[in-house]
Amino acid sequence: MPSKIGIHNADKTKFPNLALMKLSAYHKKQGDKVKFWNFMESFDIIYSSKVFTFTEDGFFSDFMVKGGTGYKNNINLPDEIEHICPDYSLYGCDKSYGFLTRGCPNKCSWCIVPGKEGDVYPNADIEEFIRHKEVILMDNNILSSDYGIGQIEKISKMNIKVDFNQGLDTRRIDDSIARRLSKLKWLFPVRLACDSKNQMKHIQKAVQLLRYHNCNPKRYFVYVLVKNIEDALERVKFIKGMGLDPFAQPYRDFRNNIEPTKRQKAFARWVNQKAVFNTTTWEDYKYAI
Repeated sequence: MPSKIGIHNADKTKFPNLALMKLSAYHKKQGDKVKFWNFMESFDIIYSSKVFTFTEDGFFSDFMVKGGTGYKNNINLPDEIEHICPDYSLYGCDKSYGFLTRGCPNKCSWCIVPGKEGDVYPNADIEEFIRHKEVILMDNNILSSDYGIGQIEKISKMNIKVDFNQGLDTRRIDDSIARRLSKLKWLFPVRLACDSKNQMKHIQKAVQLLRYHNCNPKRYFVYVLVKNIEDALERVKFIKGMGLDPFAQPYRDFRNNIEPTKRQKAFARWVNQKAVFNTTTWEDYKYAI
């Protein structure tokens, strides 16, 4: 007899939850009925996924299976579910989503990926989950993988637009990589990251190479980790001076559940509200709040 499967996105974000879409696809393939959880109905199994540690659990059921970084467990999807094409109808997606690679060789103190997934390794071929003309790739460091670079070359020959939404490691963008990236069709900006001052020189070199090879997305978008304000301000000035678009992310200690400070949040608001950022300096903004 078919089971009734409840899908619960604990984070309540609009961004499609990849694990839940794969679970939905798997159970529909088994003939089960799948729908988003609601408290008015009973379900045989409820799958709850939580990405963020600061999200409240919401509710608990004896029939609930919890997974995701937010629940602080290392539950992985079985291979038969991990490598199934996601059920894009669950969220009404008009884009495809997936990981070509998993893991990251960097050991950044603020990042949980190396501890959870280990070093970078191949995960899937683009054809496993591509079903649209636009794709969101969530790899944490695709440029650190020869397999990932091979997939980039494959994508460049396909009639699709791509977004690497976790950013590209500028330290790995040399002339050869810049040439490969320039052949892609970009869905959103090229996303880079400048989490420390020693990355500024890599940002400069990477952008110069990308522009030389006529890599022309809508804009260049740079994530800026905000821990020390003075340090972050120096990076933001540099990024703005290069004609790039900074996006500030207040530092959050996921391991110890330490929230960003009010000053870190204020700095991020100043950077991320572009009408304010483009007309007001940090010095003027911080004294006005």
